[in-house]
Amino acid sequence: MSRALALGAFAGVASVVERSEAWAAVSHRPLDPVNPDMLFGSTSSLWGGQHDIEWAIKRIAALGLQCIEPYANQIEKHRGNPLALKRQFDEAGLTLIDVSNGANGQSTNFIDPAQIPKTIADHVAFARDFLKPFGCTVWKCNMGARPAGGPSDDQLKRLADTLNEIGRQTMAMGIRLAPHPHIWGPMEREHDVRRVLELTDPKYVWLTTDTGHLTLGGMDAVQIMGEYFPRIAEVHLKDTYARYRGNTSTPTQEQHRTASVYHNLGGGGVDFPAIFKLLRDRHYKGWVVLDMDGPRKGDDGFDAIGGNMDLAVDDYVMHNINYLRVMLGIRLPPYA
Repeated sequence: MSRALALGAFAGVASVVERSEAWAAVSHRPLDPVNPDMLFGSTSSLWGGQHDIEWAIKRIAALGLQCIEPYANQIEKHRGNPLALKRQFDEAGLTLIDVSNGANGQSTNFIDPAQIPKTIADHVAFARDFLKPFGCTVWKCNMGARPAGGPSDDQLKRLADTLNEIGRQTMAMGIRLAPHPHIWGPMEREHDVRRVLELTDPKYVWLTTDTGHLTLGGMDAVQIMGEYFPRIAEVHLKDTYARYRGNTSTPTQEQHRTASVYHNLGGGGVDFPAIFKLLRDRHYKGWVVLDMDGPRKGDDGFDAIGGNMDLAVDDYVMHNINYLRVMLGIRLPPYA
């Protein structure tokens, strides 16, 4: 099927949704053949370099996906009037999961004692003023740059205390704070992840598990997700190369600048059938979100696209949709 025909088919059979009373939210039909409580969407990392949130609302709905998690720059112009943007989501039958932290003026330093009070205040204010009006129930957050030499135990304790305090206040709004282990951040390696989860209160602090970042951080994504399953609030789907499995040293940012260490689904670094077996067997309830970087020179197959970035974005989107449908059995259109 050609891309044009495929997209036309997607547009014709987008997700069936119903409006509910609470927050004028939408409810979505099941897409997974085993677990009806998994919901599927996309972050803006794949398309945000080329398109705005208005484009994404139309395209993501047409693809049959159910939700979007944008970066903060995508919603900046809407910060003063979140309900106007919410109407666009509702009309398209989509859910805004949350907005990744890092909005203009928002501190993301969870470790420096001098900056922690502002980090807490900024996050609580954004949750109150933007996420709560949308009815968001989870908030994925990154935690700034990795300290030189890796975080000390005292730094991890300060990080955990900051997460606990933000999570305590957002939980009162019905929003589960879900830190996102990320290479080149303070929760990069297995020790960092385990220590922060040990130091945080599970009533207030949950977890965003990113399959690519866990693998690039030297972890077994299936093992980590299995051990901390009750705390998973959101799953990011990202792949990497098989050579990074079981690494003892995280790829450097210089390596990533030369050629992306991330990969579309099917790159060989992550065992996605095993990930989905876990999510199905243990009946995960929540968001499962495509989170690949947008196309760039050096990616597998990029040169064959001929430099047309709009086409490249579309090609990457369709590749990952097809992987979900064909390899993992997700009932995305056109094969509902």
